[in-house]
Amino acid sequence: MQNLMPEPPATLLPADEAAAAALAAAQDPTSVAAAHPTYSAAWAALAQLALTAGQPVPAYAFARTGYHRGLDQLRRAGWKGHGPVPWSHEPNQGFLRCLHALSVAAAEIGEADEAARCAQFLRDCDPAAFDALNS
Repeated sequence: MQNLMPEPPATLLPADEAAAAALAAAQDPTSVAAAHPTYSAAWAALAQLALTAGQPVPAYAFARTGYHRGLDQLRRAGWKGHGPVPWSHEPNQGFLRCLHALSVAAAEIGEADEAARCAQFLRDCDPAAFDALNS
């Protein structure tokens, strides 16, 4: 069945070249998050490190911070709370990685409802993101 309602346009976050370069060069993303606190990819990297270390509570905090910073940026870019946030657009990946890490960390601390909501939100943003981050 075809959806006849118009879809909102894809939201493409602006690139942050300085933050991306700092993260690529950093051994520890902590300094990047401190220097570029609005850069979701740094928070996603911190969340992933915490998850890998078996520390779901810090991972949850890092992911939630990056998620909220990403929501702020999406809204500034014209996002109205729904519509595609393409995984293929590299500047969107930090937000999408935070959303995924938030789902994983929430599940690990027993927040099943939040984990499911975040996983569904990730699918709604871009099914390719869900597939890429869950493979």
